[in-house]
Formats: sequence, C-alpha cells, structure tokens
Amino acid sequence: MRFPPRITRIGAAATLLSAVLIGGTVSATSANATATAVGSICYGDLPSQAYDTLELIEQGGPYPYSQDGSVFQNREGVLPSQSSGYYHEYTVKTPGSSTRGARRIVTGNKTQEDYYTADHYVTFDLVDYGC
Repeated sequence: MRFPPRITRIGAAATLLSAVLIGGTVSATSANATATAVGSICYGDLPSQAYDTLELIEQGGPYPYSQDGSVFQNREGVLPSQSSGYYHEYTVKTPGSSTRGARRIVTGNKTQEDYYTADHYVTFDLVDYGC
C-alpha cells in the first residue's frame, strides 16, 4: 500500500490520535446535531475516492468542485474548537451521485490532521496513517 506524503507530516496529529485512542470516542452535541462523534479510521479503510482527494490536497489541486479548499466553519461543533480558517473541506466523490454527495475530507492547518466524514459533518473520523 502506498501512503501519501502527508504521513510524514502528521506530527501533532499523532498526539491527538493518542488522546482519541486512549480516551475512546470524543462526543459533542450542538444545536445543529443531536449526537455527533470524532473517532478514527485506518487509512487503508477509507473509500478509494478518499485517496484521490488526499492526493489532490497534497498536490494543491486542481479540485473538481469550486467549494473544495474552502474554510470549514465547524458550526456543528464536532471537531476540536479552533480559530476560524483552521479547517478546510474537500469533496470525496461518491460514485453514482449527481451532486457532491455527503463525503468529505476536512483538514486542519497547523498539525496537518485529516478527518473523514461520510455523513455530511454528523460524525468525523481522524485518519490514522499508522494502521
């Protein structure tokens, strides 16, 4: 299996992942979501289209959708609280969908963490490049 270059830059994300693994699932609730969670997912368990998205992110584009690379506001409050502009979102194509679908990769700037959501921001999984 080929790992993307981001694996060499996960640095502080490993600390966050350790906290998630040791502490279990981190849950949060907000006015917009009734039950949300941050878990983890092995890089090898991502859908194949997520690899394409991660490669585009590493290359800096070009992206298939104009919204890709835009600031993710974290309005749902699921991801750890950060200043505005910290998170950015990218579409993970959904085969057979005529729209962008619900799948996204959301990245964090400072520690280069990558989160995957298959349900349009209800839940997120931190991508674990070590498994």
